[in-house]
Amino acid sequence: MPDQSHSAVDVTTSSLLDGAAHGFLGRAGGLSTGIYAGLNVGLGSDDDRDAILENRQRAKAAVLPDSELVTLHQVHSADVATVTKPFALDARPHVDAMVTDQPGLLLGILTADCVPVLFFDASAQIIGAAHAGWKGAIGGITDNTIIAMEKLGASRDNIACAIGPCIAQDSYEVDAGFQRRFVEDDSDNARFFEAGQPDHFQFDIESYVADRLAKAGVTKIDKLGLDTYAREGRYYSYRRSCHRGEAGYGRQISLIGLQA
Repeated sequence: MPDQSHSAVDVTTSSLLDGAAHGFLGRAGGLSTGIYAGLNVGLGSDDDRDAILENRQRAKAAVLPDSELVTLHQVHSADVATVTKPFALDARPHVDAMVTDQPGLLLGILTADCVPVLFFDASAQIIGAAHAGWKGAIGGITDNTIIAMEKLGASRDNIACAIGPCIAQDSYEVDAGFQRRFVEDDSDNARFFEAGQPDHFQFDIESYVADRLAKAGVTKIDKLGLDTYAREGRYYSYRRSCHRGEAGYGRQISLIGLQA
């Protein structure tokens, strides 16, 4: 893949997050090739490490150039870190969300079908970013991010959230046991599942995450409605790679930061 300029990076923003530097990035504009072609930022992939590190720099430059990029070692938990300064790549906390009130830190969440959520309290100038896979989503990762923001001085009445590219209901088939887990947790969750093949359902994880945010008291929620599985040219997808029997998959990044 030929070298591409920073302007070629695909950045989607939300008007609800105006005032914070942010963006949900796609796979365009990167150095990676082959099955990782594009802006793969996943350190856990088998992609060329130099390409990954350059891609991370390009991602940062596209959103908040003079910032320090902060990412996590994501483990599908419901745990949140409060970030006060950058940390080394080999010292990333094993959590799935982070919050800060410090300007100049660019919070980055990596996904490849899971749900990235960016949070912003414009009044308190506090931000958050969460990786909501199904385990973290049902475990309360978004609720815990809001609580962590409140501890810094945010108010959930003022928090706006944007839900970025993730696997859509038409692309997300789950079995009956999976559906039952959510319905047993809350019978109201049945509405996020449509019957599909025998003993299988189609899960609307984007709407489920939005509902969790609404039930937590967030009133400003933007669902971008971008399906990572179906939009191959634009996004990486773990499930699509699995269905194709590929040896690995790339990760895109969602970013939010406060101007220094």
